[in-house]
Amino acid sequence: MGNQCQNGTYGNKYSNYNQFQNERLASRYDDGDNNEDCYSGSSRSSIADLMQQGLRRTLTSISVLGQKTPNVTEHYTLGRKLGEGKYGTTYLCTEISTGCQYACKSILKKKFVNMQDIEDVRREIQIMHYLSGQKNIVTIKDAYEDGEAVHIIMELCEGGELYHQITKGNYSEQKAAELMRIIVGIIENCHSLGVMHRDLKPENFLLQDKDDDLSIKVIDFGLSVFFKPGDVFTEVVGSPYYIAPEVLHKHYGPEADIWTAGVILYVLLSGVPPFWADTRRGLYDKVRDGHFDLESEKWHGISDSAKDLIRKMLCPCPSERLKAHEVLNPTASCLNKSSATNKLKKLALQVIAQQLSEKETTSLREMFKAMDTESRSVITLGELKEGLRRCCSVFKRTGINGLIEVADSDTTTSVNWEEFIAATETVSKIEDKELLMPAFTYFDKDGSGYITVDKLQKHRVEQDMEDSFLEEIILEVDLNNDGQTNYSEFVAMMQSNSSALGWQTRESSMNVPLREAPEVY
Repeated sequence: MGNQCQNGTYGNKYSNYNQFQNERLASRYDDGDNNEDCYSGSSRSSIADLMQQGLRRTLTSISVLGQKTPNVTEHYTLGRKLGEGKYGTTYLCTEISTGCQYACKSILKKKFVNMQDIEDVRREIQIMHYLSGQKNIVTIKDAYEDGEAVHIIMELCEGGELYHQITKGNYSEQKAAELMRIIVGIIENCHSLGVMHRDLKPENFLLQDKDDDLSIKVIDFGLSVFFKPGDVFTEVVGSPYYIAPEVLHKHYGPEADIWTAGVILYVLLSGVPPFWADTRRGLYDKVRDGHFDLESEKWHGISDSAKDLIRKMLCPCPSERLKAHEVLNPTASCLNKSSATNKLKKLALQVIAQQLSEKETTSLREMFKAMDTESRSVITLGELKEGLRRCCSVFKRTGINGLIEVADSDTTTSVNWEEFIAATETVSKIEDKELLMPAFTYFDKDGSGYITVDKLQKHRVEQDMEDSFLEEIILEVDLNNDGQTNYSEFVAMMQSNSSALGWQTRESSMNVPLREAPEVY
């Protein structure tokens, strides 16, 4: 926003924050009086410009690291650009002595506008060293400084941003729960060590492996701070879509990180941010208001427990918001139920697959054989993904994601023929209720018209389901709360495509691109 004055130049509270279209690095901004300290007239403008130029020269001459370092090019060869932000650019770099590759974040000194920017870089490096070696946190290797920039050398994560994965959609409730368990685990770890990130967002999580959404590491500690219990912060910092209401009120603590994680969870499950407006000020008003949608059509397939978790993470009152360890408990519970119910749905799909004719399965059997390069009658996750890339025109996108989740679900690392055919041919057939009857009958051996815990006990050993999960499965599927599952409830479970009940996943498009946001008028 930037406090731009009408008929004049920028006031002294202008923080060099431009429109937040395509914003990559978090910025510090203030939503104060837009008319404060407005200068008018060319002479006053020229004086202000000269003063700013002098300040820039002074800031550039200050040593950020406080000690002389070798030139970064003495030890590293800088390669292609990996990313670019407001204050600098990240490059691929290669250590000359070892040939090992790293990422080099070069922060340009000419971008500094005040001493706070210098302190931010110093603190970023200090915090990165302090957290070095912690799980799912990018590791710093070294830092260098020259007359133009500060260069931070850190481990290379080649899988790209989590943001890009989210824009592709296709996050089931189970997959979202797995991802949130990691993200909130990072928050819990940082908070236990007295560090608040203050700018968690999908752009600040990088994947080590582009094919593994869970191989994430958090980056960008430029706005992070050390804190002690009871500390109160007043700086309005962060990124517009993820900023907590108490940050806008300039009175906040580490609970703000949980809010941002709640926004990420909301986006994972719905494909859109919980708060949106045509202007940044309008967006902040929505955040302060605290109302968000959990009732529209896109939420119909999401479990009540997931919605309740979002409400508790996006609670406007920080003292009533869940703590990190409290978020992990329901997330783990969700994963447990998801795993058990996945096995139930998986078995049902295999029953359906057995009813298919030879004509329906011939082409798929040839495809499976082509992927099974070692003739072991199973294919690994890597073989499956590579095969799908070659055959992607055969399947719809949701079909491909269903196959991927066959391999990913229940922590399995390979897929046999029955699982392959169940995930390919039957994902389209489960829309037909009549084709689901053989699977229902498989569980309802006595023909009573109901599936109960006792009947599931017979399949418990075969599907490696713990006793404690069987009742939870029935409760999850039992829509009328009578303690058993009838045929219509079974059909609803099989046809659900966005909850934690199976392989098929949501094809969620980002209706509001998170990198695009409107000007403030």
